Amino acid sequence: MRTAIYGAGSLGTILGAYITKAGRPIDLINRNVAHVNAMKENGAKVIGTVEFTQKVNVLTPEEMTGTYDIVFLLTKQQENAKVVTFLKDFLADDGVIVTLQNGLPEQGIADIVGPDRVLGCTVAWGATMTAPGVSELTSSPDSLTFSLGTTEKTPHKYLPIVKDLLECMGEVTVEPNFIGTRWSKLLINSAFSGMSTVLGCTFGEAAAKMESRKVVLALIKECIDVCAAGGIKIEPVQGKDAVKLLDYHGPVKKALSLFILPIAIRKHALLKASMLQDIEKGKKTEVDAINGAIAAYGRKIGCPTPYNEKVTSIIHRIENGELFPSWDNLKLFVL
Repeated sequence: MRTAIYGAGSLGTILGAYITKAGRPIDLINRNVAHVNAMKENGAKVIGTVEFTQKVNVLTPEEMTGTYDIVFLLTKQQENAKVVTFLKDFLADDGVIVTLQNGLPEQGIADIVGPDRVLGCTVAWGATMTAPGVSELTSSPDSLTFSLGTTEKTPHKYLPIVKDLLECMGEVTVEPNFIGTRWSKLLINSAFSGMSTVLGCTFGEAAAKMESRKVVLALIKECIDVCAAGGIKIEPVQGKDAVKLLDYHGPVKKALSLFILPIAIRKHALLKASMLQDIEKGKKTEVDAINGAIAAYGRKIGCPTPYNEKVTSIIHRIENGELFPSWDNLKLFVL
């Protein structure tokens, strides 16, 4: 079987290094020529909470040939229509795209390649590219987990093979209620990635200060509320049930939830949002697929999401140069 990681940036480089290290052949594909050339010359260098260097097979999209049975997709979701259409020609007749992207990307990919050729995967760890060929793992080594599944009712024949590949890096859970797992990851991303980008800080820093922690909790509460209104069961992540821990209907439980937040995120405290990394590189973010997705679903079912609306608006203003990631942006929220 031929396997590839398309969009081998910070996360994809680390995942590809782990899979290659385990003796499984996989192509790492990225359009960043400097990044590709650095890995061709020096291998993929992983630093941070884990450190090793691994020789990998790496190429640009222009160097792709033949077809692949499994393609792990790690590009930004706003480019999916263009990217997936391109990948369709490199996908074997029964090949599958495994999306490790944020948000709710499966349906859009299925519209292009077909629902039987899409698997979804949520990633419970984070990374930052610090230089061409160098990716920093910013999550604890004991939190390198994946949740795998499909939005279809029947199991996919490649599910065990994909699971086996991902287990080269960490624990994999196959989720019967994968849409609930998607929403649990979206809950985390909307709150911590959203505020990391708005404030220009790490996840841990966003949770450390009470003023920003209140906004983080409000974002989480909105996600829980829209799922409850829409009949979506949010699944636990890494054994933590966000609804049980962080949903509140009175001042006592709210105070307890605020106390729990920094503890709940401690293994990912060093993580800096990929949206913030995009801002620092002068790129557009995928906020519309994260906070914007929650706000859009809230509008659809008549459940207000003012905090997610505000984060979406602030990040768009940052993209347009009207604002900058700063703690001063806290004053834009009504606490």
